[in-house]
Amino acid sequence: MDIEIVHRPSYSLAVAKLTPGERIRAEAGAMVSMSGGVNIETKAEGGILKSLGRAMLGGESFFQNFFVASAQGGEVTLAPELPGDMMLIEMKGEKLMLQAGSYVASENGVELTAKVSMKAFMSAEGISMLEATGTGKLLVSSYGAIFERQIGAGEKYIVDTSHLVAFDANMSVTPKTVGGIKSTLFSGEGFVIELTGPGTVYMQTRSPQALINWIIPQLPKPEIKSS
Repeated sequence: MDIEIVHRPSYSLAVAKLTPGERIRAEAGAMVSMSGGVNIETKAEGGILKSLGRAMLGGESFFQNFFVASAQGGEVTLAPELPGDMMLIEMKGEKLMLQAGSYVASENGVELTAKVSMKAFMSAEGISMLEATGTGKLLVSSYGAIFERQIGAGEKYIVDTSHLVAFDANMSVTPKTVGGIKSTLFSGEGFVIELTGPGTVYMQTRSPQALINWIIPQLPKPEIKSS
């Protein structure tokens, strides 16, 4: 399978070229276009309980789509919900923690599981994250561009949780405050974590939560009618 990402970094589109009979799994709603001979299979991958866990805990859809190429091969194009970038990660047996909503698509060899753990709880805006394991291509998305940072052995790096996309599951995670009490309460930096290497962390240059916080005050206020 060959996947090319175009129109980066603001409005990224992934173009997946499938060989005859090859298939790609994608998050519901991610498909933009596809060749006429490509078939879609929609199912709860891994069974009802596993799919329910991904939906309720991992922030993904209960059903996922599998695009299967015909005997002539085919093409599928994919895009995330928010404007921003996508990155192709080559999984080689390692474990990767994904923030809710960052998953777009993957090859058959990549397994996805909703992970409820102290590490996931400290790293996520919700209560869990997705754990990706196995071998194959994994496509993740971001709001804004993706910034990849290699963390050396024993090196510590602090990240705002709303900017996390993914990180190596073997990295240790510690919740941190931003400076003193005043900075923690009034800096507007939100929740941060300290990651300890070795490993790789993927961050998004914009925060969906910051967008929501900006939009809400702009919404029209309901008029109060006097009696």
